[in-house]
Amino acid sequence: MDGGPEPAGPSVEAGRRRGRGALSNAAGRFEPQAREAFDDGWQSLDELPVFRTDVTVERARTIINRNDSPDVGFDRSINPYRGCEHGCVYCFARPTHAYQGLSAGLDFETRLFAKADAPELLAKELAKPGYEPRTIALGINTDAYQPIEREWRLTRRILEVLSDFGHPVGIVTKSALVLRDLDILAPMAERGLVKVALSVTSLDHKLARVMEPRAATPMRRLDALRRLSEAGVPTAVLVAPVVPAVTDMEMERILDAAAAAGASEAGYVMLRVPLEIKDLFKEWLLAHFPDRYRHVLAQLRELHGGKEYDSTFGHRMTGSGPYAWTMARRFEIAVERLGLNRRHTRLTTRAFNRPPRKGEQLSLFGEDA
Repeated sequence: MDGGPEPAGPSVEAGRRRGRGALSNAAGRFEPQAREAFDDGWQSLDELPVFRTDVTVERARTIINRNDSPDVGFDRSINPYRGCEHGCVYCFARPTHAYQGLSAGLDFETRLFAKADAPELLAKELAKPGYEPRTIALGINTDAYQPIEREWRLTRRILEVLSDFGHPVGIVTKSALVLRDLDILAPMAERGLVKVALSVTSLDHKLARVMEPRAATPMRRLDALRRLSEAGVPTAVLVAPVVPAVTDMEMERILDAAAAAGASEAGYVMLRVPLEIKDLFKEWLLAHFPDRYRHVLAQLRELHGGKEYDSTFGHRMTGSGPYAWTMARRFEIAVERLGLNRRHTRLTTRAFNRPPRKGEQLSLFGEDA
């Protein structure tokens, strides 16, 4: 039996974190000191400001990230932003904020970084003579269409570069803002260069609001799937993450709704709670679902051989054991019934072409010399 949560840090007063997902803001795991706000009797806590979104410009040296994980279907990705204003309490990217000397809690949602020169860096990397094109995953660590994209427009500019080069891209998002870029995405889809996946955790808008406070509502995500599909953009739905005893009962409903909206592919990922996420999630769970607290953690341990998380490749996304087997069978049955995943859209690299640099002479027949 679990004796109670390990606090992620001192809980922040509700008014100061209004519209945010995490409940606390503990110091990053690499920091030598931890600070805790307390009322000294002089109403000092009343003077603390609310958590507002602050964006810092980051000058990156490279923009394409490489990975060799066998659990994902891509070997390169681009993340135009660090941190994510959506505030999903379960976000697996939260621990990366520790490398900035910041908290995986409220800092991750409010102290963001924008890679302002990302489009220019991307063009330079793609133009290198030795570059070999393969599908780039866009916005995998943090959502490329999070709210600050409305102002910064980095994702749109990245798509313009990829379109110019004829480079394939796969997008995963929780935002309906992706529809803004249909004028780029639809022509890319005609060339076999893009696929978009919408992540849906729950169809309950109240539950979604406390889990993912600044992400698009579930209905807006389904509408985005419909409009993308109608525009000829291949779409998929990700039931992710599946939270035991909180959202797992919705798997079939989400797949039904996504298929009706035009999605042709589907996937799912079980909840993962590595590093700081474990305590942040426990804190959130106890605040919102105290009656399910012990049961959820028991299910997580069943998934991971007695531990709350196991990072082993091939295991971390789905878990193992009876509960994992049951979820996998439910998914397979629903997908078969709905006709999903009968064909997987394969993006092409055949359209890849390095545009001539300024001052570079074009070949007479439009071919490489």
